[in-house]
Amino acid sequence: MLAEIGWFALVMAFGLSVYATLGGAWGGARGRPALVASARNACLLVFPFLTISVGALVYSLLRLDFSLAYVADVSSRAMSNFLRVTALWGGQQGSLLFWAWLMSAYLAAVMLRRWDGDRDQLPYVIAVATLTMAFFVGVVLFISNPFARLWHNPMTQEIVSAVFRPAGGMPYAAQDGGGLNPLLRHFGMIGHPPTTYLGFTGFVVPYAFGIAALLTGKAGDDAWIRSTRRWTLFAWAFLSLGLILGGRWAYDVLGWGGFWGWDPVENAMLMPWLTATAFLHSVMIQERRGMLKIWNLILIVLTYALALFGTFITRTGVVGSVHAFARSALGPAFFVFIGVTFLGSMGVLFRRWKDLRGEHELESAVSREGVFLLQNLLFLAITFAVFWGTVFPLLSELATGTKITVGPPYFKQVTGPLFAGLLFLMGFAPLIAWRKQGLRTLGKAAVVPVLGSLAVAAIWGWAHRMHPASIFALWMVSLVLLLVLYEFWKGIQARVRSHGEPPWTAALRLVGRNRRRYGGYVVHLGVLMIALGFVGDTYFKQETQGTLAAGERLTIGEYSLEFQDLQSYPGSDGREIVEASARLYRGDKQVADLHPRRDFFVVQEQPVTVPAVYSTFEQDVYVLLVGWEPIGFQSTTFKIYLNPLINWAWLGGGVLIVGVLIAGWPTRATASELTYQLRPRLARTPAVGGG
Repeated sequence: MLAEIGWFALVMAFGLSVYATLGGAWGGARGRPALVASARNACLLVFPFLTISVGALVYSLLRLDFSLAYVADVSSRAMSNFLRVTALWGGQQGSLLFWAWLMSAYLAAVMLRRWDGDRDQLPYVIAVATLTMAFFVGVVLFISNPFARLWHNPMTQEIVSAVFRPAGGMPYAAQDGGGLNPLLRHFGMIGHPPTTYLGFTGFVVPYAFGIAALLTGKAGDDAWIRSTRRWTLFAWAFLSLGLILGGRWAYDVLGWGGFWGWDPVENAMLMPWLTATAFLHSVMIQERRGMLKIWNLILIVLTYALALFGTFITRTGVVGSVHAFARSALGPAFFVFIGVTFLGSMGVLFRRWKDLRGEHELESAVSREGVFLLQNLLFLAITFAVFWGTVFPLLSELATGTKITVGPPYFKQVTGPLFAGLLFLMGFAPLIAWRKQGLRTLGKAAVVPVLGSLAVAAIWGWAHRMHPASIFALWMVSLVLLLVLYEFWKGIQARVRSHGEPPWTAALRLVGRNRRRYGGYVVHLGVLMIALGFVGDTYFKQETQGTLAAGERLTIGEYSLEFQDLQSYPGSDGREIVEASARLYRGDKQVADLHPRRDFFVVQEQPVTVPAVYSTFEQDVYVLLVGWEPIGFQSTTFKIYLNPLINWAWLGGGVLIVGVLIAGWPTRATASELTYQLRPRLARTPAVGGG
């Protein structure tokens, strides 16, 4: 009965989404405020109905209702209650419902905000946003329904899944379920999908405002940007966190000693992150100088389309990936929706093209506007390179019948110089003035950081003469780091001189008075730390492999691993575990006892390699159990990676999120923008004219 309630709530959510889309569009075009108010109420109601649907599915997972095909597929009796809850997004049907639910929460929050300054855009924001929501709810309802039941046909002995009883079908419940994919039973993957979905769904909000501004003829103003800046920053932060957690999951679970492998699904998350980052930078030019209005709209449309594309790649199984689900019938629906919304958005943009002329022209390439524009071009160049490498296997298969895979070397060679250019511009942009910057003045401002970075690179180069390319990489990172710290130092010194404050007090008040600027600098510091992780992975990573008998050692760098013994025992969640015991030495001193293992999940018939990691501030020693003699455990094979600077990547992710919180934290003057009204005065909505 509970599943039927969840299904009915899903039907209601779909009907309300369609009604809100049509009501918002018609009410806005015909100037009917009552219809707009009704559409707004419908949009608000989608969230509680989808909450009921999600709650029904979670309860079914917890109580192991194996009459539901989805529960039988992703849950099992051996799983803990916590894992049963996370199975909500562990399979295709549940993850799409979860996607729609998170989006409905975003839209409910947007509907409850103050609309005093954006009242004329409200109907079109409703129509555009709920169109996307109607699509996802419709996909869940009609194509990938998590409330489909299992049915047994006595005549054919087939077991099928369907929402309604098929002809000759009898209700069927499995004795146990298949269980969650063993690779997904990790904190990184448990947190990675929700944060990624919060990023993807969040970009619907600025997209809807941008299209609404176009439809009402208000895109030339920057009001829609001010209204959505924190929403965009919020979505960008969650997508960033999703990327970091995904990298940590890959590092801990996949057993290849790295955290970024240019997997198609990783790329699908990276692309909207790149365009959204470009958007967050370029909107500052529109706010400050009234320029790049068309460019900003193109960027937000691209970000929205790429977020849909990322969901398309992950959920349809059109690409081979350890992240992706199996192939399904979702592909055509997603392909058509992405195409229609992208072409429709560009059509609306072209219609308003003449109204979006910039208020000023670019006066000099050596200006902050020029630097931001060049940064944007680099972001888009990287996005295109990643997109081409991601879809090329699909295109080659369509054209030749043979899938030609594009590997990490392509991505590294093409995007590496572009990312280096972005880092360079990231450091110098704060030093360059708006409109025009004198080169002599710029040189004087940068001389101390440049000399300091050259000294760091020289010392590093003397210590690591076997890696000449790393000298340039470290010089670049240290230069940008010193430039960012120099900006902090100048601001602190100015407050110390003008207000007589102690340095720590001056630093805190400096950040508090200009959170957007200095929060952005903290984000840049986080990016630099992550860049250090990539430098270590690219230039200093070492690996070795060897087969050891008890008491023998395998050496890598200044470390050696001594094998002790191997044992097999049953584990929880229906797994069999083979675990090695080894001692790690640094020189002659033992520094750790390590226990790499291999877990074999019996139900899924799938092994999972669990590394043992000895972590220090400077590097990780990453040990894998590769193989062993099945009789007697006389010898065991290990693979060891030495990963210098890897922990800077995780630390940088945390610093990046802190910077976003600082930049997005509302001041007293802007707190009212985030105030929600529990009872919006819909009845008093003023007349809405057409655009």
